[in-house]
Parts: sequence; C-alpha cells; structure tokens
Amino acid sequence: MRPMNKAKIIKPVTVILAVLVVACGRKEPVEEHAALEQALLTSYVNPFIGTGAHGHTFPGAAVPFSMVQLSPDTGIEGWDWCSGYHYSDSSIMGFSHTHLSGTGRGDLLDILLMPSTGAIQTEPGTKKDPDSGYRSRFTHENESASPGYYSVHLEDYNIEAELTASKRVGFHKYTFPQSENANILIDLFHGRKGDSVITTQVNIVNDTLITGLRKSKGWGEPGEKYWAEQEVYFAAAFSKPFQDWGTVQSEQIIERSTTRDGDKIKAFVRFNTTEKEVILVKVAISAVSIEGAINNLNAEIPHWNFDRVKQEAEELWERHLKAIVVEGGPEQKEVFYTAMYHAQLAPYLYADVDGRYRGSDKEVQQAGGFDNYTVFSLWDTFRASHPLFTLIEPERVNDFINAMLAHYEEYGLLPVWSLHASETNCMIGYHSVPVIVDAYFKGIRDFEVEKAYEAMKTSAMQDDFGVKYLKEYNYIPADLDNKSVSKTLEYAFDDWCIAQMAQALGKTEEYEYFLERSKSYVNVFDPATGFMRGKAANGEWQPGFDPKFASYGKSDFIEGNSWQYSWFVPHDIPGLIKLMGGKKAFTQKLDDLFNEVDEVVEGAPVDITGLIGQYAHGNEPSHHVAYLYNYGGQAWKTQERVHQIITELYNNTPGGLSGNEDCGQMSAWYIFSALGFYPVNPASGNYSVGTPMFPKATIYLENGKSFEIIAENVSDTNIYVQSIQLNGKEYDKDYLLHKDIVAGGRLVFTMGKEPVKAD
Repeated sequence: MRPMNKAKIIKPVTVILAVLVVACGRKEPVEEHAALEQALLTSYVNPFIGTGAHGHTFPGAAVPFSMVQLSPDTGIEGWDWCSGYHYSDSSIMGFSHTHLSGTGRGDLLDILLMPSTGAIQTEPGTKKDPDSGYRSRFTHENESASPGYYSVHLEDYNIEAELTASKRVGFHKYTFPQSENANILIDLFHGRKGDSVITTQVNIVNDTLITGLRKSKGWGEPGEKYWAEQEVYFAAAFSKPFQDWGTVQSEQIIERSTTRDGDKIKAFVRFNTTEKEVILVKVAISAVSIEGAINNLNAEIPHWNFDRVKQEAEELWERHLKAIVVEGGPEQKEVFYTAMYHAQLAPYLYADVDGRYRGSDKEVQQAGGFDNYTVFSLWDTFRASHPLFTLIEPERVNDFINAMLAHYEEYGLLPVWSLHASETNCMIGYHSVPVIVDAYFKGIRDFEVEKAYEAMKTSAMQDDFGVKYLKEYNYIPADLDNKSVSKTLEYAFDDWCIAQMAQALGKTEEYEYFLERSKSYVNVFDPATGFMRGKAANGEWQPGFDPKFASYGKSDFIEGNSWQYSWFVPHDIPGLIKLMGGKKAFTQKLDDLFNEVDEVVEGAPVDITGLIGQYAHGNEPSHHVAYLYNYGGQAWKTQERVHQIITELYNNTPGGLSGNEDCGQMSAWYIFSALGFYPVNPASGNYSVGTPMFPKATIYLENGKSFEIIAENVSDTNIYVQSIQLNGKEYDKDYLLHKDIVAGGRLVFTMGKEPVKAD
C-alpha cells in the first residue's frame, strides 16, 4: 500500500494517555499505554479513502451518527457522485449539510452555502466551465480533512473555507480577502440531479439570522401509504451583521428582499471585508420546524468559538475510535481507523434536541426515552455493521431498534431502507429482523420485545414484494416476480431469525411455521447445475440459465448473479453443503468461484466490483463467502482468501475501497476481518475465525471489560493460524462466541507461513 500525500490529511498532535476517564460509558484504554506517548487515533483517519473510484464517501465534517454531514459538493450527476463529492473533480459548488455515506443511490445535499467575492452568481456553473457560475476551482494540495473537520482553499475567490460540526449544527469558517463584495450564497434549489424540489422558503429575519425550508422529493418512493417528501428546516446565524442582502427566484435577483418562497429560491448576503477577515456561519437543521432548528442551534453551539467545536468533534471521535485499539504499521492503522470512522457515521440521528422528529407518517412525533435514527441501509448493514455495534455501541443498538419500532408504528412495517421520514423500499428482504434478533439473543433488550416480535411477524406476513408468493409456494416463482431467487434466499434467512425469536418466546406453532419457511432455499437449488436459479410456478426451471448473468432489469438476482448468490444460506450452511454434494464438492465449488474468469456480462449492475474470479467484494452478497471454507473443513483457504481481500481490496488512497462503502458495511467487514473473525450468520452470536492482521488488538467494551487479541508471529507471510488459545487454554473451534468476547479475556493466535490442513 502507498500512503496518500500527508498534506491532504490533518494529523493531530500526540497525546499522553495517562489518565483513566470514562466516556460514553466506556473506559479509555490506558493500562498498557500509561505514561506512553501515543498518536491520537484520529490522526490515522483518512476521510478521503473511498472518495475516488466507486466508494461514494464524502470527506466533510461530521460527528458519530449525527444529523448533520457538512461536506463539499463537486458534482450532482452520475453514479459516482452519490455523496455529492468525487476525488476526480477540481471544482467545488459549495458546502451542503446532509450527505449519504457510500450509498449506491444519491439523495440529500440540503442547504448549500457558498462564499464568493465580486458580483453575485446565481447558478453553480459546470465542471467544464467553473467561471459560468459560483463554482470555484481547488486543488487537493490545498484541501485537508480529519474527523470532524474539513478545509479547502477556493482559488477563484482566494477564500479559505473551513468546516466543523456538532450533531445538528454545521459550523462554517470563511477567511475572506479584502473585498467590498464578500458574499455568502444560500442555495435551496441545489440538490442531486433528479431531486424534485417541491417548495423552498427563505426568511431574512435580521442582519445576522436567516431561516427557511427546503422540501423535496427524491429517492423515496411515494407508494400507496405515504408520499416521499423530505423536509429540512434551517436556521443560519452569522457572526458579523451583513451590510446588504437579497433573494433569488428563478435566477432573478431581488435586492433587499427579506422573504421568498417557491421552488427555485436562493438568498445571499454581502459584507465589506478586510484582508484575512473571518466570517463564521452556524447552520442548524431540523425536520420539524424553524423553531426546532433555532433550538438546536442555541442548545448545541451557543457561542462563536470555531476551534472549540472542532476540538470537541475530534475528542468525540477519539473516544469512539478507542473502542478498538490496534498495534501495527501506520498504513494498516490508517485503513483500520478510517474503517472505524466510516462504520460510525450511519445510521443518522433524526430528532431535535427536544426529541421531536418527523415520522414516516409525515407527522411530528415525540421520541420517548430513545434517540430516533434514520438512514438504515439494512440490506447492506445487517451483515456486519449492526453486529459490530453490538460490540462497540450496545446501548445505541437499543436506540436503533426503538427507532425501527417507531417506524413500524408510523408506517405499518419495519424499515427496509429508511431515509429522512421516507421508506425507499430499496433492495430486498426485511432485514430489520436479524438486527433485532441478534440484539435480543446478545442480551440487548431495552425495547418492547413483544412489539418487536409483532413487527417482525407483520413484515414477514405482508403480501407485497413477493411475500405473497413465498407464502403460497415456499419459494418465489421467477415467472411471477422479479429478482425471485435473491428474494427467496434473503427471506429464508430472515424467517429463520423470526423462528429463533418465536421459539425463545414460547410461540411453538409460529416457530415451526417460520422454520419451515427458512428452508425455502432448497426449492431454488438446482442439483443438475449446482446453482441457485429461477424456478417457475409450475416447478420448471427457467430456460437459458447462465450463472454469470446479472441485470438491472428482468433477472433472478439483484445486484449479483448466481455465482455470488448461491452461497447465501448463512442460517443452514450444513444444509447447503449437503445440497452441493458434501464438503469436498462444496469446497471445490468455492475454489471454482474464486478461480473463475473475473468478467462481468454486458448490462450487469455497476455494483458488481472488487472481483476475484466471480467473488465480488465490492457488493454485499459475497461478504461472508470467504469464510465458508471453514465449514467445509479447509480453514486455511479461508485464511488465504481473507488475507488476499484485506491486502488487495483495501488501501489508504481515495480509491481504497473496491465498491460502495454502503453506510459502513464495507468498513465493518474490514474491521472484523482484520481482528481475525467475522459474523457469517449475523444473528447467531457466533463469529467465524479468519486470519488476524495486527499483532495486538484490544476491544474496550462498554461494560468496562476488555477483550485482547494477540497474533504471535503475524506478518505478510505468516498468515496461517497454527493454534489458538482462549484465556490460556487450547481452543480448537473455528468460531468464537459473542458471550466469550463480552465477558472479557485474551485470545492468542499463533501464526505461521504454512497452512495447517485438516487430517
């Protein structure tokens, strides 16, 4: 791995970890670091990882799980601009307050601010011709980022722009040159291409305060229940009274106008500045009201000390990153701690300081006893992100589940892919279920268990999204519903999870019903080809089968092909092995997967990236597959493939992710795998052993205990596990138990350069 130009990353000073403090319920790791000078873990975070290639991350300022993501926007067109920023660009149109992290679809980018000098420009211009609008050129050499902070020099205006944030407030610091026309534009029409603006409103309240609203319709689907409208109210406070102001409607400038509403509204303010004069702007947002935004502003940043907010954001990130402390080389640490950073951006807080939020029924709701969250990218994150939270954020997991149950009460179903009071119904499955079940069996139960079970059952017994056919046929027929095999497989896993919960709650009949449904995967396995494939309602296989075929349109699979999806039976791997002809045939087919030609058929989804043969690490259906060798008795091959993925498909450059970050899932896979284990069945409480990357890693748990992982002799060549000890005793299992980790202790891997093969 080649490190990035360090000028692009802010490196905080070192700190002496010699005092035991308690933060967010977790004791800081000081025992082995006492009186030792240690670099801040935030210094290893490179927010530019994933901003190139297909990572779709943003480099701007945010705090963990926050409502505000204040970041630069360089483009609003194309798939690789889902976050609003791409590293290939050389001009910036401004800084907006909401961004999605690594998603495969774009939305948000609400409330854009852009400083400038000279005549007011009302349109952003184009990347080919930045002079045609208010865009400004920039270079990466004059751009930097660290957790909770971003800065860039806007060349066309000679303005230094700096950003930081609290949970609900974005804080801008603009250092202007001497100018009689120093401007700040607020563009409420700005958003992603395809984002439909319903209405915007701006109110210039006085010479230091502007409020308003942006109401739009983008990704969220209207459906029959609730329309997909997103409301973002804001309050922008300025540190210096502006001398002039105005509004813009449909490119027409109205000087000294104080109120304007419509669908293409912008506002501007103007100052007379001296050389290097600083003007600060605090922008709070709310989904509830302008009053809510003002309350958020006053509660979170009542002062004008930018450096203080920046420091508080850095300190908060430092505490969150210290949940896991690793020892290793600086490049390895940069990848690991950036993964920790990305994994803790989403889900997003979605409530004002008084607990009010806009529900999925579009009504204002009051959260009682929990923080409400949104941006649940569950098709991605149920696999590793949410299991990771059960280790490093168990208290927050309760809030996540309570937010899901609130969504259920408002919308009638558990969230599939919730986005700012809208259900996008993006992707498939009802994957709130494994998140709830996993938490329940791990003892995280600060939610109404019976209501949670009712919600899971309701989502599984609806008639939409192919579930009607699942109930009738115990698989989804390919001639009756699109993406039928993927849906059958993912519903089967979710149904297994419901069955386990039903059994634990003494609901025997329902346990047996959902357990039977969890076996539906058998009905789409073709023993003649050895693959999962589409089957019609009459029981006949769909003609023209090609295991490499994938399509956005009519296909048996979603964002993948049969090579990638035939392995998704995490709840019954022995059953899958039996279907494939036993362990020898199973592991041979895994070999064939990784050794196949790494080609993508024409018209296949762009998400199929990070190929090793037909294994596609850039998309989630493949994420557990390398660990399946363990179940076939060839653990050394799991170790080989996991090491290959870690070293070849992650690095500390803008293109350092092989596919979409997907709200933390790509990073969560790396975190688990670098520690040496992974949740193949993310609701089982077990972690399949892989190969550790660091000589030492310590998980600091919220219960005050710690779990230490030692990898003796680990190196780039010593990737094979020779033996394992748990708490000083020989450990001969190829999996770890969650309960053993949270009890605290010490896991020791002895590593070597030769594989240990089964007899």
